[in-house]
Amino acid sequence: MIVQVYVGALTLDLLLGDVRSLKQKRSVVRPIVAELQRRFPGVAVAETGNNDLYRRAEIGVAVVSADADNCSTVLNACERLVAGRPDIELLSARHRLFSDDD
Repeated sequence: MIVQVYVGALTLDLLLGDVRSLKQKRSVVRPIVAELQRRFPGVAVAETGNNDLYRRAEIGVAVVSADADNCSTVLNACERLVAGRPDIELLSARHRLFSDDD
């Protein structure tokens, strides 16, 4: 029996609120990453870009599943969770889905 494997990737580009230093940025981004990891224990989450800009952040989320719909559902839920935070503005969200055929 051949099992298809799907990898879903989500890249979130964030504009942070009243942040004036990289230290303040960490105090905003770290709880977002921690909440995603807590609410969705099967995903990998990390700050992946804009490390030197204190008002911008990029967060990457990845999930692996045998079902493409499950990947999409989890990534959509992660996006909604981040978009609902009042202290940040979600500028863009990019979803990608990879399979064994890619």
